[in-house]
Amino acid sequence: MAKIQMTTPLVEMDGDEMTRILWKMIKDELLLPFIDLKTEYYDLGLEYRDKTDDQVTIDAAEANKKYGVSVKCATITPNPARVEEYGLKKMYKSPNGTIRAILDGTVFRTPILVKGIDPCVRNWKKPITIARHAYGDVYKNTEMKIPGPGEAKLVFDGKDGSHMEKTIFDFEEPGIIQGIHNRDASIESFARSCFTYALAEKKDLWFATKDTISKTYDRDFKEIFEKVYEEYKDRFEEAGITYFYTLIDDAVARIVRSEGGMIWACKNYDGDVFSDMISTAFGSLAMMTSVLISPDGKYEYEAAHGTVQKHYYKYLKGEETSTNSVATIFAWTGALRKRGELDGNKELMDFADKLEKATIDTIEGGTMTGDLVRMTTLPNPKKVDSLGFIQAIRANLEKSL
Repeated sequence: MAKIQMTTPLVEMDGDEMTRILWKMIKDELLLPFIDLKTEYYDLGLEYRDKTDDQVTIDAAEANKKYGVSVKCATITPNPARVEEYGLKKMYKSPNGTIRAILDGTVFRTPILVKGIDPCVRNWKKPITIARHAYGDVYKNTEMKIPGPGEAKLVFDGKDGSHMEKTIFDFEEPGIIQGIHNRDASIESFARSCFTYALAEKKDLWFATKDTISKTYDRDFKEIFEKVYEEYKDRFEEAGITYFYTLIDDAVARIVRSEGGMIWACKNYDGDVFSDMISTAFGSLAMMTSVLISPDGKYEYEAAHGTVQKHYYKYLKGEETSTNSVATIFAWTGALRKRGELDGNKELMDFADKLEKATIDTIEGGTMTGDLVRMTTLPNPKKVDSLGFIQAIRANLEKSL
C-alpha cells in the first residue's frame, strides 16, 4: 500500500536512555513503513542539550509554537549524580519545565484503560484526567542555603518606586529558604484551558488548593478560577457538567471514594505528584496519555513517565529488556491525530486510531511487556521483550490496514 502523506511536519523531540531506544523502534516498526513521516527534528538527549547549553530545548519549544504540534520523548532532568555521570557543564533545569514555561500550557494526563489491567482502587470505573498547571511554583523557584543566624526576607521593589517586604524567618542556625512565584495571566490561562477542555470532553471539572493555609498564593488561584468560571457557567449547565472546588486534602479523599470520570485540575507540583499516583493506581506509569495544550492552541504530546534508566543499563549490557512502550506510542498517535485534524488529513487521523486499537488489542490478546504481565488478570499472558511487543503491535496493525 502507498504511504500516508503529510503536508505539515510534526516537531519531533528525541530523548534519553531506554525511551530513546524505544523511540527508534516505534518509528522503524510502526510509523515509517506506513507514513511518509515529516518531522522537524530536535535532539533533546542530555549530551546534546549540554553541547548547546540547553539552547536546543528553547529552539524546540519555539518550533512547537511555529508548527502547532509536537511529539516528545522522555528526557533526563539532571541531578548531581547525572551531572557527574554525563560530565555536564552544569545542572540543567527540566526540559519539560522549560517547554511548558515557553508555551504557557496546561498538561492533561489520562490513564489508558485495557481489559485485564484493573485499577488498584476497586470503585474506579472511569479514567481520571489530571490537568496540571505547567508554569511556575517549585519548577521556576529560587533557593538559598542559609549558613547561619540571620533574617530572611521576602522583598518586592516595584518599578513605580513602591517597596514591600515581609520577614520569612529569623534564623538562629543553618537552614534553607525557597522562593516561588506565579503570574495571574498564567493562572487565568490555566483556568480557561481547564474549562474549555471540560466542555470538549463533557466531564466535570474539580479544582483544589490549600487556600485555608496559603491565604494569598493559593487563594489567588481559587479566586481566579471562580472569576473565569462565571464566563463558562451557562455552558457548563447546558452541557450537564459541574465545576467543583474543595481543599486539596478533601479532594484526595473524595477522588479515592469516587467512580472516577472527572478532570482534576491541580497546581504544578500537585499535578506532578498526583498524575503519577493516578497512573500507577490505574495500572502503570507507561499506560497514560499526556498532552500539553497552550492557550493559543498549540499541542505537545509526550509519555508521562521517565527514561527507564534501569532498563537502559541492562540494554547497554546486552541483556533482554521488556519495556512498556504504550505511552510513547500514544504520544505519537496523539500528535499524528492532531496534525491530521488541523490539516484536514483524515487518512492520518484514521491511522492513529488504528495504531491505538492495535496496541490495545495486542495487550488484551495476552501479549504484553513484563510490567503488565505482573498485574494482568488475563489467563496465561505472554511476556515479550521490548522489540517483540512493538512487532506484535505491528502484526495487528497490518491486519487493519
